[in-house]
Amino acid sequence: MTLKQEIERRRTFAVIAHPDAGKTTLTEKLLLFGGAIHVAGAVKSNKIRKSATSDFMEIERQRGISVSTSVMTFEYRDKKINILDTPGHEDFAEDTYRTLTAVDSVIIVIDGAKGVELQTRRLMEVCRMRNIPVIIFINKLDRESKDPFDLLDELEKELKISVIPLSWPVGAGSSFKGVYNRFERKLQLFRSVNKQKAAEDILEITDLESSEAKTALGESDSKKLRDDLEIIETVYPEFDKPEYDAGKLAPVFFGSAVNNFGVRELLNCFTEIAPYPQKSIADVREISPFEDKLTGFVFKIHANLDPNHRDRIAFLKICSGVFERNKPYFHVASEKQMRFSSPNAFLADKKSIVDKSFPGDIVGLHDTGNFKIGDTFSEGERLRFKGIPSFSPELFRYIENADPMKSKQLAKGIDQLMDEGVAQLFTLKTNGRKIIGCVGMLQFDVIQYRLEHEYGAKCRYDPVHLYKACWIESDDSLQLEDFMVRKYNNIASDKYGRNVFLADSAYSLQTAKDKFDKIKFHFTSEF
Repeated sequence: MTLKQEIERRRTFAVIAHPDAGKTTLTEKLLLFGGAIHVAGAVKSNKIRKSATSDFMEIERQRGISVSTSVMTFEYRDKKINILDTPGHEDFAEDTYRTLTAVDSVIIVIDGAKGVELQTRRLMEVCRMRNIPVIIFINKLDRESKDPFDLLDELEKELKISVIPLSWPVGAGSSFKGVYNRFERKLQLFRSVNKQKAAEDILEITDLESSEAKTALGESDSKKLRDDLEIIETVYPEFDKPEYDAGKLAPVFFGSAVNNFGVRELLNCFTEIAPYPQKSIADVREISPFEDKLTGFVFKIHANLDPNHRDRIAFLKICSGVFERNKPYFHVASEKQMRFSSPNAFLADKKSIVDKSFPGDIVGLHDTGNFKIGDTFSEGERLRFKGIPSFSPELFRYIENADPMKSKQLAKGIDQLMDEGVAQLFTLKTNGRKIIGCVGMLQFDVIQYRLEHEYGAKCRYDPVHLYKACWIESDDSLQLEDFMVRKYNNIASDKYGRNVFLADSAYSLQTAKDKFDKIKFHFTSEF
């Protein structure tokens, strides 16, 4: 197969949603229908002692939420599918934002009863900024839900995007019977009650006017479906792929992921219409996926993917060329050639060594502390990919050692967890005390839990009153030096030795900006 054919058969996408919309359950069922797994894990079921495939961290299994992006790959209909299941909780949004730099399209999951929620709107803003194509899956129609037409209106209003329903539900809640697939012009009624296996007991009807359809649906549901479809044909435009590719038109599917309703229709359509890997933007030029030479960037680092081996994995998104095992590549940050003897492909925490990977693929590189998020690999070209920042944290705690016998383990654990980009470490210039900065309160619990259970180290937090952390730089060395002296008690170093101003109030930050006008205050690490 040629490089062009390999690229055009790849689909790399993220599944995003507000917490508890069913995002991880949908990911499970996509894997199930794709043949990657044979039994899906119920995320919160007490009867099935099995957690979701994509929730592989112990804390995720305990809490029933995703706290880290996981990568899953499988083959379906001659397409190579790369799914990135992202955290829904806003406290882990930074991981999700960075993941969106590594995908070519997105599936947004909406709870049919709750409609568009806060985190959904925020994530859609990021998709809009990047012009990422979006497919919407309205989930949980096995429960009482809003009227489908009301949901479509809400999507257009709240997400500021045109929509077109490519499937349509028959009933809702206890009367939910199935979905009509407008994309393939088929009515599919689901009768299997096994939620963990891909249902084979499906009644498929192609003619809505047939007696078979009327008998299966009942006279009233059959008439309502035909009337609804007539309204859709009149009100909504035909599917326009260029509009979808530009991120201006969102196909909408309805279903119930936990009951396997509507998932196969979503997957079939997605493999047909979703874009293959697209151009990437670097600081010096645009990069086409069809270029012969390799380029790629690290968008995520995960410590202790396998706690038994204490390994660190850097997730590399390949943007162009072919990544080959044992071939040397140029690490731009260190300006060194590196080769990798065991690059990995993923099914969440299950890894397999790959000899070749192509644009759109996510490759796991074993990391001994050499890499950080945003690092670029090439075949000699010095470039840097844009839009992979760390955000300025707004929540702060002093971190202290709760077990003096485990100080080395604590230092190693903090060092590795900070490399993941989920939180940031600041060391005060005055006394060397260490401060953890996060964008969400739940991150502090995750760090404390992982330090204890993955590194055998215990920590405690002490309160510290801070408003904002911002990176500082200036071309005026005298003013910068004056600022550092005057604000010495509020100056810290980040993990990479850069100067950070820890403002204790909005007033002090604004005063500093006004008085020291030649200093630049940055609220992301990308400057």
